[in-house]
Amino acid sequence: MLHSNTTDTMQLSVDFSTPVDYLVFIFQILFATAVVLIAGTVVIGILATKALRLQNRFIFMLNTSVCDTLVGLSVYYLGLFDVREAYPSRNGTKNFLPALLGVNVMTFLFAQFDRYFAVCHPFIYARFITRRVIIIVNVSCWVYVYSHWLISSLLPKSTAIKMYVFSIAGLQIIVFAKVVMTIKLYFVAKWQLDRDPPSAERETKRESLKIMIFVVIFFLLLWGPSFVNIILRLMAGKGLTFRNEATNLFAIMARCNAVCTPAVYVWGSPALRGAMVRTVWGRVCPLCREGKARGRKTHANCM
Repeated sequence: MLHSNTTDTMQLSVDFSTPVDYLVFIFQILFATAVVLIAGTVVIGILATKALRLQNRFIFMLNTSVCDTLVGLSVYYLGLFDVREAYPSRNGTKNFLPALLGVNVMTFLFAQFDRYFAVCHPFIYARFITRRVIIIVNVSCWVYVYSHWLISSLLPKSTAIKMYVFSIAGLQIIVFAKVVMTIKLYFVAKWQLDRDPPSAERETKRESLKIMIFVVIFFLLLWGPSFVNIILRLMAGKGLTFRNEATNLFAIMARCNAVCTPAVYVWGSPALRGAMVRTVWGRVCPLCREGKARGRKTHANCM
């Protein structure tokens, strides 16, 4: 899987010749750990709570959080060692690890369609969009992305480059669709929810809408610079290039989405926060354990 084009010994991402090198290396460790802890806790909280597993929206959250956890683990390699995925590759994985971000993007696009039909067409949704359908959709995101990766890795380099350009164009279309769906979902769902009588289902839909909007905002802010740079490199040959993945500012920003997305889930869903406290933090954090035992609100620092 790993390919070294220079030496047999894997070099670190920085040579520690300046204070900035130390900061970059420490940041990569802290960032990877934060992603694994936050996204991994979301995964455990959903898997260990039957009430959450039975809801379609949490299946999408589970899929993106699994992906985010793997992104965090990948940073221990991409961020700590001298790895360059872009051409010419150095110690790269042929974009196997960066493809995780593609799974995340596709999953969330389908999650937007799911929420649109759940809010705007509840009767059709309840009849046709079953839990099995949602699971198949989520699995399909992995199958599609890594089938595409496998095919491109087996093709000649010239053909693989053309396929890469095509995939970038496809990604731009997906991003555009995400923006359009978010705008449409916001206005249509807001109008629909204002008409519905107060109920627990209405609050659930409102909660999902709030999470969806903030996740898309963070996605656009963190991925936008990377998209612009890729377009400049492909079309004008004027984009920025970096020594390796650890110093690639645009790739770092894109990976930050892996910590922002599960953080938004935790912030926007009281049910998920409660599940995380019961299954994880309540067992390892004394403040959480004490608050849980006394039936009080969990300490803010534990959330």
